[in-house]
Amino acid sequence: MRSIGLLVALAIGALLLFQGVSNYNNFQIKQIDLEEAWGRVQSAYQQRADLIPNLVSTVKGAAEFEKGTFTALTEARAKATSINVDISNPTDLENFQKAQGALSSGLGRLLAVMENYPQLQATAGFRDLQAQLEGQENRIRVERNKYNEEVANFNKAVKVFPASFFATVFGFSEKPQFEADQTAQNAPKVEF
Repeated sequence: MRSIGLLVALAIGALLLFQGVSNYNNFQIKQIDLEEAWGRVQSAYQQRADLIPNLVSTVKGAAEFEKGTFTALTEARAKATSINVDISNPTDLENFQKAQGALSSGLGRLLAVMENYPQLQATAGFRDLQAQLEGQENRIRVERNKYNEEVANFNKAVKVFPASFFATVFGFSEKPQFEADQTAQNAPKVEF
């Protein structure tokens, strides 16, 4: 009888040991998955932090270049059309040729940055910036949602009996979900 009791105690001990090791490994795997998901959230935020200033600078630079090009072209056009030429006066002809040359140069610069006159490419740059920002915000949202799914999986493993007993023994506890900042209710401003 004593040997049967000892065998039962050993079997229960072995079962508890097996369950404990299994649960511990499960908690470790879920915690690693959780940390990986958080790393992806941080990576998406870092990508946004790296992307936005570069995009804004690029679009601002393009807008300034196009503004300068358009201004120079407008001034050259005004100057070229304001000259009255007396073809018998070499100075008038020379001034006219210079004005037309400046206008041609301005047109060349304008054609280099434009596809459809008079729509400037900065407009497309601003649309591209908006699309990039929207895409990055969507990537961040997706990664936050994946993180919250991993938190939910981890928390279920920690809270469900009998795993909750082993979670307490091994020091695993619930993890917090990603929650939006109170200021997230207000749309962010992108200023140029």
